[in-house]
Amino acid sequence: MADTIELEIATPARQLVRETVTEVQIPGKDGYLGILPGHAALLGLLGTGSLTYSAGGRKRYLAIQGGFLEVLPEQVRVLADIAERAEEIDVARAQSDLSRAEAEETGADPEKALKAVALAQARIDAAKQG
Repeated sequence: MADTIELEIATPARQLVRETVTEVQIPGKDGYLGILPGHAALLGLLGTGSLTYSAGGRKRYLAIQGGFLEVLPEQVRVLADIAERAEEIDVARAQSDLSRAEAEETGADPEKALKAVALAQARIDAAKQG
């Protein structure tokens, strides 16, 4: 069995990651998934949260929301609706987005507001970890 796995992360707008990694933690629709080389094949829905992967002995972080996940024994593909690398996130803007989304939670569309809260929090978490 190989010690690494190929990771690809893309959104409809761009490809963010194409690297050889040793592990990946992915926010799935129903909780986080830990993926190691040789993992069984899997298709799944993405949730909202901080995606973490290890490459070259260093951990890297992204905030993601929605989309699909494909896992093969030697490859992981993440096709996210929204994804940002930790180093690209403006923490002050994310905190402002979080405050605004929390204020709208009881508004006309609570589901939309909750998704906005989750994404803003994921962005803050990824930026602080990265």
